[in-house]
Amino acid sequence: MKPVAIFRHLPIEGPGYFATFLDNNHTPWRLIKIDAGEKPPTRIDEFSGLVFMGGPMSVNDDLPWIENSLSLIRQAVAVDMPVLGHCLGGQLMAKALGGVISANPVKEMGWGEVTVPDNPVARAWFDDVSTFQSFHWHGEAFSIPPGATCILSSPYCENQAFAMGMHLGMQCHVEMTERLVIDWCSVGAEELASLNEPSVQSIAEMEKNLPERVVALNAVAEKLYHKWIISLKK
Repeated sequence: MKPVAIFRHLPIEGPGYFATFLDNNHTPWRLIKIDAGEKPPTRIDEFSGLVFMGGPMSVNDDLPWIENSLSLIRQAVAVDMPVLGHCLGGQLMAKALGGVISANPVKEMGWGEVTVPDNPVARAWFDDVSTFQSFHWHGEAFSIPPGATCILSSPYCENQAFAMGMHLGMQCHVEMTERLVIDWCSVGAEELASLNEPSVQSIAEMEKNLPERVVALNAVAEKLYHKWIISLKK
């Protein structure tokens, strides 16, 4: 089987639990380190699926790799190769498919409840899950691209995830591990201390009961990832 391509845009925003999931399901993958200057592919032929991770940049920034990523997403969607996006990755997908990325009314950082809307597409992805605690770290958000359906919302961000066939774009972070949470809190400590909004948690709040929270989130991610890998190109 061809590998899943995983695009990383910042060293501490790697694939996290998604890589563990792929390994557990004997699915090969290749990490493409955009943050280290690795040249991204121009074609998708050598992969079974495309996955885009998060990052602090905006998809509206003038960065040399963004247009390439948008092109790869469009190529994949055109041939029904599954695409998966986490945060910045979900924004890349939304923009490639005709959505708009703009500032969210507030920054959303830390653990927070997300709700699965009552529509057939959302139920197909989440089964009987109606709410869960996800992790958030974003200041921008996407509109739902034409032909896609909103499948997740939060009180601070209406569009937390969308699906279009086998393609899944998320604003929230379901890929978190304990290590990722701790690293993000360490790197973002100064910014977190400067923000006084109900949508932004303190480091102490984010790290409270961390093992239990991560295990619960991993269970939801497992469900989503299982549904996503079914469509991988052989």
